Amino acid sequence: MTTVHAERSHALLSASKAAQWINCPPSARLQEGIPDKRSEYADEGTTAHELGEIKLRRRITICNSAERARLDAELERVKASPYYNAEMENAIQEYVEIVGERFMEAKARSSDAVVLLEERLDFSEWAPEGYGTGDVVLISDGVLEIIDLKYGKGVPVSAIGNPQMRLYALGAWSAYSYLYDIQEVRMTIVQPRLDSVSTDTLSIDELLEWAETVVKPAATQAYAGEGEFKAGDHCRWCKVKATCRARAEANMAALAYEFKEPALLTLEEIGSILHIADQLKAWAKDVEEYAHEQALKGNKIPQWKLVEGRSNRQIADKDAARAALEAAGLEPDTYMKPPELYGIGDLEKRIGKKELAGILGDLIQKPPGKPVLVPETDRRPEINSIESDFADIDMEV
Repeated sequence: MTTVHAERSHALLSASKAAQWINCPPSARLQEGIPDKRSEYADEGTTAHELGEIKLRRRITICNSAERARLDAELERVKASPYYNAEMENAIQEYVEIVGERFMEAKARSSDAVVLLEERLDFSEWAPEGYGTGDVVLISDGVLEIIDLKYGKGVPVSAIGNPQMRLYALGAWSAYSYLYDIQEVRMTIVQPRLDSVSTDTLSIDELLEWAETVVKPAATQAYAGEGEFKAGDHCRWCKVKATCRARAEANMAALAYEFKEPALLTLEEIGSILHIADQLKAWAKDVEEYAHEQALKGNKIPQWKLVEGRSNRQIADKDAARAALEAAGLEPDTYMKPPELYGIGDLEKRIGKKELAGILGDLIQKPPGKPVLVPETDRRPEINSIESDFADIDMEV
């Protein structure tokens, strides 16, 4: 039966929050009782996961006529969602194709290979009451593979060293190792809207060593509400990130950066400051959003007040306005814009990504992007200089 993804329950030490409670154990209890905030992005992701599950059940699981009819009805319900569109259909189809290929590989290894969809995975042997829900689990002799869909496109997510994926793998191994001789674990994250598929591979011995030396000690502290608060990248999705004192102190320490002689900063110092600036911008944004939310609730923020922001004028009734302009005897080209071609993104949503590429072909071009400065860990290739890498491009002076 298709899971209502929005109603998934979450453990205190859930897999999805693993980066937080492993790196900052007491944050688990600190967030306990604070409700999750739903957003349109979360609702969009929920719809995408439901669509993916339905398509996978129709494609790679055994369905009788009654089950097919039920899944067809579920599919129509999902397609009626305001979040469903051509982009989602194409992205999820890519995800389904990848899962289908991995399932066929598993069947080639073992004729009795198993596929589990939306499976509850219990890893409480290493984290008290710990569990999560795996999108796809493929089990065959020798190999266990976890596949996770990430529909968002704002933040790239890699499977390499990903604690959420490793905990899913622990839960699956714990439940099914007595049936299959599993020696290797593969963990794959599919992020179709970023054209990203990443896979991390560990031996069972490596996975279990990580569980004993990293997970179990952190989980014991986290469950007890003990340990040291520690700020870092894992703060991104923390519910108390705006008011966390440890994060504030870490960022205030960054503000106290001591500049040494000579009077001008070196390039090494500039590189360090750029990382600090990113942290400060993210923190400032979180604090501003929290303060604004509190002010809207009527909680006074000392030295600050709510005021009416700027707004743009708008025409209340465009049809009535057009009729009035026409009645005034004005020429249509005075007040009407000629029809314009939709942008590529809108065309892909309306027509389909692959279909549009087939129709327009070489008419779709991607010129070199404007140079940007990013951390060395960014996957994009480095350009040597504007002069050499952009020598054949006309640049405005």
